[in-house]
Amino acid sequence: MIDAHLHLWSLETFVTGGVRPYAWLGPQHGPLFRSFQEDEAREVLEAAGMRGAVLVQADDTMADTESMLAVAARQPWVLGVVGWVRLDAPFEAAGQLDRFAANPLFRGVRHLVHDDPRDDFLELPAVRESLAFVARRGLVFDVPDAFPRHLGATIRLVRELPELTVVLDHLGKPPLADPSGMDVWRTGIASLARQENAVAKLSGLHVSGVDYSADSLREVFSLAVDAFGPERLMLGSDWPVSTLGAPYGRTVEVLLELVATLSPAEQDAVLEGTATRVYGLTAKG
Repeated sequence: MIDAHLHLWSLETFVTGGVRPYAWLGPQHGPLFRSFQEDEAREVLEAAGMRGAVLVQADDTMADTESMLAVAARQPWVLGVVGWVRLDAPFEAAGQLDRFAANPLFRGVRHLVHDDPRDDFLELPAVRESLAFVARRGLVFDVPDAFPRHLGATIRLVRELPELTVVLDHLGKPPLADPSGMDVWRTGIASLARQENAVAKLSGLHVSGVDYSADSLREVFSLAVDAFGPERLMLGSDWPVSTLGAPYGRTVEVLLELVATLSPAEQDAVLEGTATRVYGLTAKG
C-alpha cells in the first residue's frame, strides 16, 4: 500500500525575517500545533503496513518543498513529493519547476487555494500559463479542499487544460453534515469525473460532528468509485491533519474496510496502482 497524501512540518524552522512558516497552523489546532517529522511518520506508516508515501506540501513556500525533498533523499519510504511553486508568476514558476523537476522524486505541484484570498486563483491567466508548464514537464497538479469555493474552477481547469492531470485531494471535502451542500458536491464531483484527466484521493474525510466510520463514508465512497473508477482513485491519510479526527491506524482501517468491497484488481488500483501511475512513482533501493 502507498499513502498518497502525507504531510511533514517543523515549527522550529524559521524563514528569513523570523516569520514562522505554516502560518495557517496555530494553538487553536490543539495537538496539531507541534512538529511532525520523518521518524514519527515512518513509525505510523510501518505500523499500518504502508510500503511508502507521497509527501504533500503544507505551506506555500520554497522552504517547505526543499525540506520535503531533503527528507526524500534520506528516507526510502518517501516515494514522491508534491511541492509548491509560485504559480501566479509564470517566469518565476518556470525557473522553480526547472530546479525541482531535476529531482526525480519531485512529482507534482500544489497551492493552498483554500487559504488564498483570490476566489479566481485557478482561472488567473498567469496561473493557467504556469500550469501548462507543469503539464509539459509531466508533473501533476493537486487541488486541496476544493469544495465549495474552488470546485467549479477545478472542473473548468480540467476541461480547458486536458493535458494536465489534476488530482482532487480529499474528494474535494464533501460536506457530510450538510445535506443541501452534499447535493451540490455530488453534482460537482460527477461533472469533474467525466474528464479523464481528473483523479481523486480518498483522504482527509474526517468531518467535525460526523462519526468517522465506514458506514458514514459509504455513500461518498460509492459515488467516487462510480464516478472515477478505481483506476482514478488513490488512498491517502492526510496525516497528521487526520489525527484531529482519528489516529493513523484508524484512519487507514476505515478506508480499507471500504476498499475491501472492491474486486482484488480494483483494490490494487486504489491502494497502490493509481498513485504509482499518476505520480510516476518508482521503487527506491
